Amino acid sequence: MFELRLRRSIDLPLLLLTYAIAVFGIVVVYSVTRSDPVPGHKRQIIWMLLGTAGLVGASIFDFHLYGRFSRGFYLLNIFLLLVVRKFGVHTNGATRWIRVAGFPFQPSEFAKLFVILTLSSYLARRIDTIGEWRTLLGSFAYIALPMALILVQPDLGTSLVVLAIWAGMVIAAGAKWKQLGTMLLVGTLLFAGVWKSGKIIHDYQKQRLESLFHQDEHASDSGYHVMQARIAIGSGGMWGKGLGHGSLVHGGYIPEKQTDFIFTDVGEELGFAGAALVVLLYAGLLFRGVVITAAADEDIPGKLIGVGIVAMLAFHVVLNLGMNVGLL
Repeated sequence: MFELRLRRSIDLPLLLLTYAIAVFGIVVVYSVTRSDPVPGHKRQIIWMLLGTAGLVGASIFDFHLYGRFSRGFYLLNIFLLLVVRKFGVHTNGATRWIRVAGFPFQPSEFAKLFVILTLSSYLARRIDTIGEWRTLLGSFAYIALPMALILVQPDLGTSLVVLAIWAGMVIAAGAKWKQLGTMLLVGTLLFAGVWKSGKIIHDYQKQRLESLFHQDEHASDSGYHVMQARIAIGSGGMWGKGLGHGSLVHGGYIPEKQTDFIFTDVGEELGFAGAALVVLLYAGLLFRGVVITAAADEDIPGKLIGVGIVAMLAFHVVLNLGMNVGLL
């Protein structure tokens, strides 16, 4: 019975694409960190095994039951983000981590999943009134507090992921484009005002945005890392220099080579072919996610959860790849 239910809950193409990306990532992380005191690939393998256990557990659990605990999930989310504010570890100018039994823990990563689960329940109960301003603004207010707590860590990237999740889910719920356009216009004007005020948005974040439009002028300061990343990707040519032979990656020119700039490693060591393979794998994963959610029209909570997950992954992919090649 258990095996039959698990088999029915698993989408094989989605599963294969997920593990292909995970294994590919482990190989690349091994290549760029094997000479480090603590190679990163071992930790990746552990996380993949833990993720597999989570996958099995989630597959046999009726996700419709999440709605019963949406209020508890929401309060837990806020509590963890407040704990970061009070007891978080300050690293590289940001406070995003806490330690639990000696292990680092980043609540904002789980906040994204909490937002998806709780917002899906909120919208499912109000699906008939999503075209009204009251419901649309209420859904935004629902994510505003966790997003603000993430923003002040400061973590602009993750707060934008939460915003992307909200946008994807309210669109799937049937929000009107005219209303969303109005909110986008108001948001743009507010952003301009915040930019001018000199508050909330930090100087280094402004420099990053300015260096995007004036990359040559900032090649030696705020745009240095992106410039080096582009050089490294370009030097890989069609087939790359081979795993473990990236001169810029291993020469210390690429920061966060095993995390934020992992795509740079792929471009230098595996070339255009390896980079294209990564893009195709993620495109296949996202496409499969869209197909699954599109087939769930009659299951509103399930469809909204699926859309939230796809929006989260898509935004991460676009953000990371765009940053590595200097488009974002």
